[in-house]
Amino acid sequence: MRYTLFENQRNEIILLARIFLMILFLIAGWNKMMGFSGTVAYMESLGAPMPMVAAGIAVIMEFFVAIAILVGFYTRPLAFLFALFVLGTMLIAHHFWTMVDAQRATNTTQFFKNLCIMGGLLLLGITGPGKYSIDGR
Repeated sequence: MRYTLFENQRNEIILLARIFLMILFLIAGWNKMMGFSGTVAYMESLGAPMPMVAAGIAVIMEFFVAIAILVGFYTRPLAFLFALFVLGTMLIAHHFWTMVDAQRATNTTQFFKNLCIMGGLLLLGITGPGKYSIDGR
């Protein structure tokens, strides 16, 4: 038997999921873009390779790709790409296993929050953007 409780609202729920998944990244991406020199300095402090490039990639992904996913444009491939970006973020910025005390606790939470976001992105990559999207037209 197929589970159908919310089947009639499938497209609305997928739209809501896209909004919820991307809102954090849109805000973060906008802030990174508006304070780009600070973003580069932050990437340097993390030991990110090529901090200027890393900052540029972060802005592109967190702002521009997030907008594309939000409106449902090339949703499936971008969701998978975004999941890889989040994985990179987890490994570069939230390597809690090398940290101690409060820093470890904070970054453990951030790491697993990002893991959850990756799960949502992978699911979005499989389900697609739904009817309320550029892809759905």
